Amino acid sequence: MEILNVNKERPYPPRVTEFTSPFWESLGEGLLQTTQCQRCHKLSFPPKPICPHCWMDSPGWTSIKHTGTLYSWTTIHASPAQFSNDLPYTVGIVDLDDNLRVACRVLTKDGIAPTVDARVRLVVVMYQDGPLLAAALAG
Repeated sequence: MEILNVNKERPYPPRVTEFTSPFWESLGEGLLQTTQCQRCHKLSFPPKPICPHCWMDSPGWTSIKHTGTLYSWTTIHASPAQFSNDLPYTVGIVDLDDNLRVACRVLTKDGIAPTVDARVRLVVVMYQDGPLLAAALAG
């Protein structure tokens, strides 16, 4: 995945646990991973320690595609204080090609609004204190 460097700290860093640290470490290296059940083989995102499909409690890690389609989006004009320096910003829901749904920031170019069903690719936004996911319009 493409890595975009940002010279500031994340406005709201995620809580990294012993379980989620493989996700954040691989994301920092440009690799998108999630959990896959060892029994039913279904994927889940965000990564989960227990399969939401069959309740098995020993998932494995697997790489997933970082391309998909924008399902929905909105532009935020009023936000909590920690995000106020980023206003306005766009967030959306992406249906990944691996049949998973991801909510993340949507990067826009030149103020052009995205469109529903637009092809996107997930990218890593690398802040000084760690990575976050974002969607960029494909092409």
